This record gives sequence, C-alpha cells and structure tokens, in this order.
Amino acid sequence: MLQKFYKYHGAGNDFLLADNRDGLLFLSPSQISHLCDRHFGFGADGVMLLEKSETRDFKMVFFNPDGSTGMMCGNGGRCIVAYAADLGVVSGKFPVVFDAPDGVHTAILSPRSQSDPEGQKTVRLKMSDVFGVKSYPEEKACFLNTGTRHFVKFICGLENYPVLSEGRELRNDPRFAPEGTNVDFVEVLPEQAEGPVLSVRTFEKGVEDETLACGTGIVASALAAYSQGISGRSEGNRIVYELKAAVSSLQVDFIPAGAGEGLQASDMWLTGPATFVGTVECFL
Repeated sequence: MLQKFYKYHGAGNDFLLADNRDGLLFLSPSQISHLCDRHFGFGADGVMLLEKSETRDFKMVFFNPDGSTGMMCGNGGRCIVAYAADLGVVSGKFPVVFDAPDGVHTAILSPRSQSDPEGQKTVRLKMSDVFGVKSYPEEKACFLNTGTRHFVKFICGLENYPVLSEGRELRNDPRFAPEGTNVDFVEVLPEQAEGPVLSVRTFEKGVEDETLACGTGIVASALAAYSQGISGRSEGNRIVYELKAAVSSLQVDFIPAGAGEGLQASDMWLTGPATFVGTVECFL
C-alpha cells in the first residue's frame, strides 16, 4: 500500500503525520523505526496518526521512533493541530479540542503574521495540569510528569555540556525504572527586561538521543524553575516563562498553587511555531 505522510516540525522537533480517520493504517514498531531513521528512512523524532474521535475534533496517536506509544508529546500536539487545520478537519473552528494519550487537550491557532515563514503557524496548546514536583537539591534537579516523565537538571555552560552521555545515564537511572525518564538540562540566561530566559536541551527516551526541542520538556523546565525559586514574569495570577530551544523560542504560562514538592500548576499553555515541511510517500 502506498502511504502519504506529511512532515511538520515544532521548534525543530520533527514528525511524520498521516490521516487515519478511516482506521485502515496499522504501523508496526519496525515500520515506525524505519520511517524515523535519518539514513534509511525519511527521518523524524516520531510518527503521529490523526484519527476519528467520538466526542472531540480528532484523536492524536503518537509513536516514538522505537515504536513505543502511550505518552504525550507537546510539540507533536502543536504540529497535529496545524496538520488538522491544513487538512480542513478543523477549518474555521477554534479552539480545537482533541484526544491525546494523556487526556483531552485544547489548542488555538494565532492569526498568521506577515513575518511568519511560509507554512508556519503559531499554536497555543493547553497541557495537562501537574501535581507535585520531586526535588533533588544535591543535584540541582527535579522530577515531574507533564504528560511524559522528565528529570530536569539546572547547569552552567549548556552549549558545551555532555548532554548525550549524561542524558543517557540519567535516562536509565534506577530511580526512574522501569519506565525511564526524559532528561532536560537547563541554563538560566542573563535576565532580560521581561525576566530570565531558560535555555533547554533534552535527551529523549524512545528517541534515545538529543532532540532539537521537546514540548513536554519545555513545560517541565518552566515548572522546575518555578519550584526552585527562579521567577518568571507575572501577569495577574499567571506566571510566564520564555524558553529557548536549539532553533526556536517557546513560551509557557500557567497558574501556580503551593510550593516546593507540593507545587501544582493548572491552566498551563505551551506556545510556539509549528511548520509544514513537505510530503513523502512510501510503500508499507
């Protein structure tokens, strides 16, 4: 069967997407691995299927490059909303509400600016609420779940930091067995006029490598910063953080309650670019 995939990236986090509203497409872990391989396939940080939902606008099914599934992907969620808009599935209907592995999500597309590159949309995605952040003060680190498990470590010298070697070690740390964890390395950049900027690099499990961006990791980094007393910008009862990934900047805003390991974050949104790259076809 000849299958068409649409390639999108969210801040450099790239995905292959397919329309499976007819329910006829089934992908094995080996097929997913082949599609995502950057030498023998098309190359991607994951594969997503847009499927029918009985109660929402659509359903998001996400696969890591190793074929594993069942977790949320923030940048993937923003990309599949852009894809649904391009397909006409949600044409003229915003906000969009869709089913995802960690529950129901809402998203809003911002009006296109003349300065936006062709094919790029700005998508604001509502993330799951977070309850609790476990702190590891001796490591300047935190562990939390933002739809996917993340260990966030604050460091200096991020540009030259050994993200691959240390990320791989922490990803398999016995503390997080058997599921493992994604690992985010965060540096607080010199404070700007509107508050500090967090620079983030992520080692993703399932990809087993560093990715150019990770949406749930960006959110985890913002919440970890708040839990450690690194203040963001206040807008009423909301806290806003600006974060810098390898090729794009993103924003996280939420309403906090509690502090330390009792921190709760609600009405949390991840905002950033989602860009259409092109289409590919292959026989499955």
